[in-house]
Amino acid sequence: MASSTFPTVNKCTSIGREKHTVVADMDGTLLIGRSSFPYFALIAFEVGGVLRLLIYLLSSPIAALLYYFISESAGIQVLVFASMAGMKLSSIESVARAVLPKFYSSDLHPETWRVFSSCGKRCVLTANPRIMVEPFLKEFLGADMVLGTEIASYKGRATGLICNPGILVGDKKAQVLKKTFGDEKPDIGLGDRVTDAPFMALCKEGYIVPATPKVKKVTSDKLPKPIIFHDGRLVQKPTPLMALLIILWIPIGFPLACLRIAAGSLLPMKIVYYAFKALGVRVIVKGTPPPPVETSKTNHKSGVLFICSHRTLLDPIFLSTALGRAIPAVTYSVSRLSEIISPIKTVRLSRDRATDASMIKKLLQEGDLAICPEGTTCREPFLLRFSALFAELTDELVPVAMVNRMSMFHGTTARGWKGMDPFYFFMNPSPVYEVTFLNKLPKELTCDSQKSSHEVANYIQRVIASTLSYECTSFTRRDKYRALAGNDGIVVEKTNKANKVMGC
Repeated sequence: MASSTFPTVNKCTSIGREKHTVVADMDGTLLIGRSSFPYFALIAFEVGGVLRLLIYLLSSPIAALLYYFISESAGIQVLVFASMAGMKLSSIESVARAVLPKFYSSDLHPETWRVFSSCGKRCVLTANPRIMVEPFLKEFLGADMVLGTEIASYKGRATGLICNPGILVGDKKAQVLKKTFGDEKPDIGLGDRVTDAPFMALCKEGYIVPATPKVKKVTSDKLPKPIIFHDGRLVQKPTPLMALLIILWIPIGFPLACLRIAAGSLLPMKIVYYAFKALGVRVIVKGTPPPPVETSKTNHKSGVLFICSHRTLLDPIFLSTALGRAIPAVTYSVSRLSEIISPIKTVRLSRDRATDASMIKKLLQEGDLAICPEGTTCREPFLLRFSALFAELTDELVPVAMVNRMSMFHGTTARGWKGMDPFYFFMNPSPVYEVTFLNKLPKELTCDSQKSSHEVANYIQRVIASTLSYECTSFTRRDKYRALAGNDGIVVEKTNKANKVMGC
């Protein structure tokens, strides 16, 4: 056995390795989990949908039989074919860049990472398709080289077949390593199973990573780069059991989501809170919400501007639910379907500063208004930079800390169709929205007291972040879309008359 040939990884020193080269396997070595099933399942669901996930799940027993009783490479080949055949390579790359890093990073092995991160040159040698793992390994773990299985393609689509030399398992790993490094031996080889022994034997030092599923995972603050932005619909890693539950729940969850949306859209706002509670949607209200301000064209009194942190496009709706009255919201564009089913008035911002300022002022003269100055959603405990425009328009500012909890599906996307965002949120068995009303901003902290709009915006950002125990950042909408979708989040209209911003 490999475990008797090589010492365990905890015996490997990580001091003075700055000029050393490390070569590590991935599943069971860099990652605690020894199975790549969940990551192929993410590819299947995020690109192909629930039917593709079902096909993949049905094929997994065949893959398991081949993997454990006949050939490790044959089992992996079945997983590759079932999850990727017929898919656009660009779609697989998109999921690998925007979805998988969040799940990979939550499963890093502490001992392997201790050794891997201490070396000056880092290489990963894995049976997983290179297209699937390279973005995470290079961008978030600082890998210099990724040697993985190469999948075949035809006209930009994966065929599900494998290019030579095939699945990188056993002796094939050793061959690829020897071809890449030549006569120069890597300093450290890290693996976790018998089939890793051939490549580990080519290294100056070899260490085995024992199977210890209860080991403490590497925390996010130990990573070279924190994962602030990520995409994908699934909240939990799709293990075989979780994948089965998702498939069984969707036929129940979608009609339930439609019922919840209908209740929120058709019932009076005063009773939506109770309707949501009866339908399994919890709305937790904290703080003291301000009373409605009576405005008219003659008294020139401004309505209250609610400054909300942005978790989903449903933020203004749950704000209205907590207040028991409909609060109009200005948005950086939502889908047409979301506008149709929305129980509140939504007004699109043009991103022209003068036009938007005039529109917001007009809306405030009519009553209270909600705005999410981050301009886009963020799932992690971070707040993006607040646009300062709102601070110039009124001194009636009430910060609102929004947070939600979902157990199965995320209600936001940067890559998919945003019209499905509310449906995915309400498809969760028991979603929770927490709305915390903070104190109205004192006059001396507004622009009326000679404070700059940026000072006001930054102060409100800090207050909300402190309430939620979040971290303030200077990231913007553009940063998010460049990271997740490879664009600036703007689509040029065919008429070229205006730019339409891609949702929240």
